[in-house]
Amino acid sequence: MDTQSLQAFLAVADSGSFSRAGEQLHLTQPAVSKRIATLEDQIDARLFDRIGRRVTLTEAGRILLPRARQILVMVDDSRRALVNLGGSVAGSLTLATSHHIGLHRLPPLLKAYTRNHPEVRLDLQFLDSEQAYQGVLDGELELAVVTLAPHPDPQLEVVPVWDDRLCFVCAHDHPLAGQRRLSLHELCAFDAVLPGPMTFTRTLIETRFASAGLSLPVALSTNYLETLKMMTAIGLGWSLLPERLVAGELHELVVDHPPIHRSLGYLMHKSRTLSNAARAMLGLLEAARDEASRD
Repeated sequence: MDTQSLQAFLAVADSGSFSRAGEQLHLTQPAVSKRIATLEDQIDARLFDRIGRRVTLTEAGRILLPRARQILVMVDDSRRALVNLGGSVAGSLTLATSHHIGLHRLPPLLKAYTRNHPEVRLDLQFLDSEQAYQGVLDGELELAVVTLAPHPDPQLEVVPVWDDRLCFVCAHDHPLAGQRRLSLHELCAFDAVLPGPMTFTRTLIETRFASAGLSLPVALSTNYLETLKMMTAIGLGWSLLPERLVAGELHELVVDHPPIHRSLGYLMHKSRTLSNAARAMLGLLEAARDEASRD
């Protein structure tokens, strides 16, 4: 099996389309079809069923999919290991981060990194933390700096860097703003605007309320914290937002409940050989971790 055919196979499997796979790989659709046909000849099995406009994996395709990912990760690892022998910090670094961390935590690190390592081409991808986790697991991302999962996958090396306290907040003219001290039960009498239901942060919040026997009265949700801040500021509901995001623009509620903290940090695959470019970024993240621990 050649790597180009495997790359085409993964592109079609992930996109569900030969034409979209061609766009991703900068190939024509016939060229993608030819690579898939070559691979099917090599393994003597059909990989995709084409019914109308739908493209779905056959049983053989489903069996090959995780192995194809592993093969390409091993090839990339071998290439990086050989390049690392030269000791230079160059090439490319694919780094994923969430919008909040990218706006409020990473800028000083990225500025120092690009200044110290101008020969590195930084491919910065803004993704939901959950997407970034999967990207690292699949070998598509070398590093991710995100909200850490409550129960991370054992295949990942997960390192906390910053502690993020979540504040109970509402608009200054919201009815709750006039209360001196609130219980979780009293909060639940009013609508909340919170992160999306599949996010790590939402899971953390729901767990706290569930342990008190309460269901969250969520009126609106979004994965973008800046949007949640806006919705809270115009009075659409109370929310839980990172301390750095509140900055006096919202009314912080006093709630009779232990503080809720989430952990922000970086993750990488335990089986992956990191490039020198990635190791240089880890050095800056570790320095930020040391500084945060002193604070």
